Amino acid sequence: MEGVSYMLRLHNLRPRPGSRHRVKRLGCGESSGHGKTSGKGTKGQKARSGGSIRLGFEGGQMPLIRRLPKRGFNNAAFHKRYAIINVSELNVFDAGMVVNEQLLRESNLVRGHFAGIKILGEGELKHGLQVQADKVSTAAREKIEKAGGTVTLRDRRSIEKTETNVSPSEADSDAASGTTKPRPKAKTKSAKKKRE
Repeated sequence: MEGVSYMLRLHNLRPRPGSRHRVKRLGCGESSGHGKTSGKGTKGQKARSGGSIRLGFEGGQMPLIRRLPKRGFNNAAFHKRYAIINVSELNVFDAGMVVNEQLLRESNLVRGHFAGIKILGEGELKHGLQVQADKVSTAAREKIEKAGGTVTLRDRRSIEKTETNVSPSEADSDAASGTTKPRPKAKTKSAKKKRE
């Protein structure tokens, strides 16, 4: 503190001048200057105990935040949620097993809807497994390969295309026969002109 020549002790500590203000005493009679309505005005919602108006409320009319046009890019629409599996959770499977999404769902390690499966490296793997996932961290890959297993990344785009374009009955018959149907050629502008 400026202008203090004595040493500061616990018994002579004082707040800095101007840092503390006199408390505004309410309801102590009209002569106090804050009597009767105590600075809240007369009646109405804001004069009531616990009465307040939330931020942005405009009395029921369409608020400004909703009247303004919404423009710009928002990445939330393209956010993908992955089912997280740690290496230590894979110890429930026997050595040499193929660990894929179907097996993880059957063992209740993953549930619900998600964009794919991601393997993280928390814990240790006791034996080798053949892991099929969409994403694998560097630590998880090292631990799986160190235990004698392998990691295969799935091509999610090709899986989604086959699921949307091919019905389950067609997929089963094609898989049994070992044949794949050629994709139909897209119609070009020249073909349309010839017909005309």
